[in-house]
Amino acid sequence: MGEAYFYHLTRTPLEVTLPMLLGRALQAGWRVAVRGEDPGRLDWLDQKLWLGREEEFLPHGVAGGEHDALQPVLLTPGPLANDPTCLMTIDGAALTSEEVQKMERACVLFDGTDPEAIQTARIQWKSLTDSGCAAKYWSEESGRWEMKAESAGR
Repeated sequence: MGEAYFYHLTRTPLEVTLPMLLGRALQAGWRVAVRGEDPGRLDWLDQKLWLGREEEFLPHGVAGGEHDALQPVLLTPGPLANDPTCLMTIDGAALTSEEVQKMERACVLFDGTDPEAIQTARIQWKSLTDSGCAAKYWSEESGRWEMKAESAGR
């Protein structure tokens, strides 16, 4: 049974935090899906991932290609075609308790400067923890990532 990690982005933007988390997930041997609702935003992230330093390259693809199932990291607005062990959501994309429980880890990355994003994350936290999912809330407001809250789940 997995757990959900909530990442409250206040200092580091998504295009910096996401590659760091993806790198750690790949080092753990996990296959990852990154779910967003806006295909344009996923294309933007795809470009950002290609622009990283060569030694930090993250093998990935955008959903809709013929090799989706083989992608170590798949950026997708829809189905999880690469059978991930870790699901990361951005921009308020949906995440169910069933998905959390099937994964090694689910990560919710949200913009800490956007009141609507914060409210969406709060609703997701409550929904997931009320459903029995273990969850941890991480914040970088001090300048480094610190766990600020935890729910053990059932």
